[in-house]
Amino acid sequence: MPLYVPKSINLTINEEQVKVIFKEQDTNGDGRLSKEELSKAFEKLGSRNPGWRVRRSLHHADADGDGSISVDELEQLVKYA
Repeated sequence: MPLYVPKSINLTINEEQVKVIFKEQDTNGDGRLSKEELSKAFEKLGSRNPGWRVRRSLHHADADGDGSISVDELEQLVKYA
């Protein structure tokens, strides 16, 4: 569960840090992010509605339409996030 961060604090995170967070969530090590793994990543990033973010990220980054994000699709996911 993400830590509470007051709105008055402005935290920035760069693309490389986002990429690391996504890669850390590949818990089964298959090189793909499933919907569940994506949801956990968005929770860690502080998303208020990770389920919605997962659906939108698959729409934007899942080029092959298999329902997961591969290493090749990770750049598009990071740009979306």
